[in-house]
Amino acid sequence: MAGGGGGGGGEGPRQLDQTPTWAVSTVCGVIILISIILELIIHKVGEVFVKKKKKALFEALEKIKSELMVLGFISLLLTFGQNYIASICVPSRYGHAMSFCGPYDGPSDDDDNDKKLKKTEHAMRILSIQRRSLADAPPVNCKKDYVALISLNALHQVHIFIFFLAVFHVIYSAITMMLGRAKIRGWKVWEQEIIHEQEMMNDPSRFRLTHETSFVREHVNSWASNKFFFYVMCFFRQILRSVRKSDYLTMRHGFISVHLAPGMKFDFQKYIKRSLEDDFKVVVGIRPELWAFVMLFLLFDVHGWYITAVITMVPPLLTLAIGTKLQAIISYMALEIQERHAVIQGMPVVNVSDQHFWFGKPALVLHMIHFVLFQNAFEITYFFWIWYEFGLRSCFHHHFGLIIIRVCLGVGVQFLCSYITLPLYALVTQMGSTMKRSVFDEQTSRALEQWHKKARKKNEK
Repeated sequence: MAGGGGGGGGEGPRQLDQTPTWAVSTVCGVIILISIILELIIHKVGEVFVKKKKKALFEALEKIKSELMVLGFISLLLTFGQNYIASICVPSRYGHAMSFCGPYDGPSDDDDNDKKLKKTEHAMRILSIQRRSLADAPPVNCKKDYVALISLNALHQVHIFIFFLAVFHVIYSAITMMLGRAKIRGWKVWEQEIIHEQEMMNDPSRFRLTHETSFVREHVNSWASNKFFFYVMCFFRQILRSVRKSDYLTMRHGFISVHLAPGMKFDFQKYIKRSLEDDFKVVVGIRPELWAFVMLFLLFDVHGWYITAVITMVPPLLTLAIGTKLQAIISYMALEIQERHAVIQGMPVVNVSDQHFWFGKPALVLHMIHFVLFQNAFEITYFFWIWYEFGLRSCFHHHFGLIIIRVCLGVGVQFLCSYITLPLYALVTQMGSTMKRSVFDEQTSRALEQWHKKARKKNEK
């Protein structure tokens, strides 16, 4: 038998028993080394979180690891069952229906030559993919009027797609957290100012007309009486300046007055930062309903249907709607202060209640943000995967201008939701009826527990 088949002649690819041992050992060693390095990096990041007592971030990291493990199991099942899956046959009328790329339907608005060039490039790309089959398997023998359910090459492309999902899931999770923390870090100056000026700000002998306070003045005007213009102002306020100093100080004072002791020295900015980290545990997870969305997105990404183009508009519209609602909650609290009091003593106190939120459930807003971030990240990942596998000007990107708009919207939504909407939610959700005791550090939790025990003993006496 002649020497190995990769180089010249018409021989097929070599099997493992014909491959040099040094080649197998080298490839396995490199893959294992890369895996160990990545595992060590994740482990070191976890140690940093534990050392800095970032319990929520450590739990989020563990959740990311579990999601990566799920993707790994999916990849393993695809590898093990690829030959079995590729041997399944279905009737031709189903096998050729609802394809990603339909038949070429001639030139539209672009130049004919440019279209032909794109089509040729795409065909060459497909041919190059077909040459790198995952396994040296015999062709599927389907009976007449039947075709293979999915080819080995298509399964290989799905494999690459799973790898893209894993990598971009980690990248987008890191970007989301960094932007959110960067936004909240800017509130630290206000926290330091209020700590130094707390006695003057809460002076009970300091009487003011309600409409003269900065918080009420910035949210209540003649336009606020009209519901349409009220929401228009809230819409633009989330984009121009989502949280003002008066908003932060007023909500801080309201939170401390209701959940703690009035005038108590409390680092509210640190509490909000921990609350954001606690929310981050939710938004990094991939719930079953989000996997269902992935399946529906792939199912309806049919050439000529344009359903996915409509779905792309959901994240920006939902993000703007959530931001508008959160701003409306702040403005409603300002209106309530004006309606309740003509004159206030010290700092204005807002009405803390879950009724400010949709259906009285603040957590519902967080789940909507979770969906927006996941869908947006998935669509951008989908774009880069298509670019890698089929080229930038493939049949997937039939209307290239529309694709560019979708990508720009995705980048914009990622920034808007991570830097503005999520931190705004972390702040406004503190105006709910309950507080997150889980975000306190261990020292504060022990202090609250001791305070509770002393209060109970005092009542027993």
